[in-house]
Amino acid sequence: MVSEFQIRVLPQVAANENTIKEYIGREQGIDVRTINAVRILKRSIDARQRQVFVNLKVRIYINEIPHDDEFTHTHYGDVSDKPQVIVVGEGPGGLFASLRLIELGLRPMVVERGKDVRQRKLDLSAITKTHKVDGESNYCFGEGGAGAYSDGKLYTRSKKRGNIEKILNVFCQHGASTAILADAHPHIGTDKLPRVIENMRNTIINCGGEVHHQTRMDRLILQGSKVVGIECTNLFTGKEETYHGPVILATGHSARDVYRYLYSANIAIEAKGIAVGVRLEHPSQLIDSIQYHSRQGRGKYLPAAEYSFVTQVDGRGVYSFCMCPGGFVIPAATGAQQIVVNGMSPSNRGGKWSNSGMVVETRPEDIAGDSPLRIMEWQEQIERDCWQQGNMKQTAPAQRMADFVNKRLSYDLPPSSYAPGLISSPLHFWLPAHITGRLQEAFKTFGKMSHGFLTNDATLIAVETRTSSPIRILRSPETLMHTAIEGLFPCGEGAGYAGGIVSAGVDGERCADMCAEYIKANAAS
Repeated sequence: MVSEFQIRVLPQVAANENTIKEYIGREQGIDVRTINAVRILKRSIDARQRQVFVNLKVRIYINEIPHDDEFTHTHYGDVSDKPQVIVVGEGPGGLFASLRLIELGLRPMVVERGKDVRQRKLDLSAITKTHKVDGESNYCFGEGGAGAYSDGKLYTRSKKRGNIEKILNVFCQHGASTAILADAHPHIGTDKLPRVIENMRNTIINCGGEVHHQTRMDRLILQGSKVVGIECTNLFTGKEETYHGPVILATGHSARDVYRYLYSANIAIEAKGIAVGVRLEHPSQLIDSIQYHSRQGRGKYLPAAEYSFVTQVDGRGVYSFCMCPGGFVIPAATGAQQIVVNGMSPSNRGGKWSNSGMVVETRPEDIAGDSPLRIMEWQEQIERDCWQQGNMKQTAPAQRMADFVNKRLSYDLPPSSYAPGLISSPLHFWLPAHITGRLQEAFKTFGKMSHGFLTNDATLIAVETRTSSPIRILRSPETLMHTAIEGLFPCGEGAGYAGGIVSAGVDGERCADMCAEYIKANAAS
């Protein structure tokens, strides 16, 4: 017999299968010896009260052995002789678009300007050692996209956009832990996600698709108002290459050269709001003790604590973003004369520090001008200013949190996870006033909401600017095709239609569906 139960238990009870069996047996009057297996379907932590509980939805197998898989498999067949679709970008939008194309009997031709997910590691390491950024291989560009080496969080609020469960199951099929199917805030971890991405790439290749790394799209091939292919540069050989077919454009939120090309080619784009601020880093022990209401912190049975803050200041949202418990702050610039920071964490979230973006909503009307590139250009200017404040290296300007709120210079800084190093800087003075003023008021609010959060033991590290795309590439909501260019499907974060790994994956699948409909309609006409 198979039964399901919703239970609310102490962390030590939720810690392993045996203690869960004993709890259910005692509460439901079931002989524990007859419970052969327990499967956790949903798991969340309730830390609203002083006593922390874990909410579980569990399936128990009484006098029988589970024969069903823990995740749903997707069949990927041979598409080597099928119609070709070009997928530009191998981040989550491009990967899931490619896999969905294979499901639909189409052959993905993937071009990715960066290196494969393993080779990227050497270039990421060089940023810390030499303070030089490879403009084609960095924390944003390369196989797996920005998420591959910046945390791998899979939580999304975009429930209406598509099949989130499908995305998580495909990750499991390619090597992710099935815990992501149960956790309220699923997370693969920067240490484990590269292997999953490699497996996804291998599925594409084994099914007859192609993946070309170090291949940068330079322009679309247009016949009138119809895309028929792309022209590329092979960055390894320097040779020009041409590929033909409809195009799913999934370049990520930092491909500024692509935005400039689209604008120069009169392909319709518009300015889109972003959020800008800093990375805020606390000692993990402090966040654990605040969130779990205990001086001892998380103890033996709880994970590193998360937090989420949001408020309104002078008509704009101020909120925490991409919170990384037990993680690291990383240099996420994509070119010279930039400092950009982001956060990541390994699967065990066992680091000494916890960080999150603390950002202020910025709308197109907040920036003067009418160019669709104006938000992007403003974003670039802030990153250049930050680089100059950081001694023209990847040394990041930083300030203690309470000093920032009180407009004081920090004469020293706490230890930090940011490997290239920090330099004390009056962020309150040189960052845009409409950002710093709102952050200061928001931090006061957050400090009242969570006692101990506003502290000089926390560090603000500048600057967090790559929260989302500063551009939206216009597309039809019905067909997902560009409003004026036939055969072009703007996709994912870089197109302005997603925010994070899962929502980008969902959008990739939707674009693949619409591309398949487009090919089918053309074949019939």
